Amino acid sequence: MAARQGGPQAEGNFRLRQAIDRAKASGVPNDNIKRAIAKGAGADGADALEELRYEGFGPSGVAVLIRALTDNRNRTAGDLRAVFTKFGGNLGEVGCVGWMFDERGQLLVPDDEGSVSEDALMLTALEAGALDVIAHGDSFEILTAPSDLERVQDAILAAGYPIGACEVADVPSTIQEVTDADLGRKVLRMLERLDDLDDVQRVAANYDMSAELAAALEAV
Repeated sequence: MAARQGGPQAEGNFRLRQAIDRAKASGVPNDNIKRAIAKGAGADGADALEELRYEGFGPSGVAVLIRALTDNRNRTAGDLRAVFTKFGGNLGEVGCVGWMFDERGQLLVPDDEGSVSEDALMLTALEAGALDVIAHGDSFEILTAPSDLERVQDAILAAGYPIGACEVADVPSTIQEVTDADLGRKVLRMLERLDDLDDVQRVAANYDMSAELAAALEAV
């Protein structure tokens, strides 16, 4: 889709560069990447693909927003509904939770050693057009309008900061606290199963849980 919409040359197509980086990080062979780009640039089958959005509620009322790329919307909806049902959730109509999310460019700047100056990073990011900079202890999250992501990324790199991740994401504007271990486990497993579906491109959810609960669930 990135190649179809912006052309097959990664140098002039920021979305395509992002897709290639994610594919390489996931271990996708170079030949597969080249075939996908060729398909998007005009080979048979590219026009049959649709980008669709699905929404629903998971365990504990967690809102879930899914971006999918499919050539068969009935198959995709069926696969998604089966996962929601398995974990006690419900696949809803488009719009039922979408208002809880904003599409944003998202960059993560790691700060494992605590050496990054929040003030200096914020100044660089905001001057480049970022909307916000959020400290997370061992990293900083920089939010932008999707159209400004490339410019902000270039400014952050030019200032010498490392970037751990760079993507367009659906960022929740409201948060659902999950405090029960069983419900938390169901939420995480459901999101993993959704993310594993071939047609799913990205999954966003508005849950939050304490660091202690997250650590306990990871240890199980």
